[in-house]
Amino acid sequence: MSNLQAALQLFDSYNQQDPRVIDSNGKSYPQEYFYALKLYDWIITLNADATNELILASRCQHIGRWEIPRESYPEGRDAYLKWRKDLALHHSAIAGKLMMEAGYNDADIERVVQIILKKRIKVDADVQTIENALCLVFLQYQYDDFRLKYENEPEKMINILYKSLLKMDAHGHHFALQLKYSEGGFKLVQQAMAKMS
Repeated sequence: MSNLQAALQLFDSYNQQDPRVIDSNGKSYPQEYFYALKLYDWIITLNADATNELILASRCQHIGRWEIPRESYPEGRDAYLKWRKDLALHHSAIAGKLMMEAGYNDADIERVVQIILKKRIKVDADVQTIENALCLVFLQYQYDDFRLKYENEPEKMINILYKSLLKMDAHGHHFALQLKYSEGGFKLVQQAMAKMS
């Protein structure tokens, strides 16, 4: 077994411990395992020649996310940002430990951590690709349920979409516009896209 296969297997085994469950096409999956597979699928779609480091990052981007729930932090934007930062460091630490177990060296681990932490977005092609993929996973699998929380606040939802779309590049936007949305959902995506021009 190659280092890549060993690391992916370790990542998947870890994410399969997620107690949260998601149903898709009549099957149930541990939630973070499902999203890791979908993130990987989008990476391959966006870049058929993805580097091994990008492939690795796709399967451990949110590894162990359930271990630090949002509810363990106070309400408010500052606490939310602290939670997000702590989560990213948590994902990086787990990924690094498992990569070492799979036989990777410090340089390879550091590169994957750079992608997980999304350093130099808009400059680093791998980081930009993972940001595109993360936004596409959100739009494809989470957006319609998320939108229901803001049914009576369409401007707030448009602003959230706008901030997500800003992180993407033209390549990502192309795929975002090809996704199947509910009629109301697509209208909000179009309005958010219009804010960018």
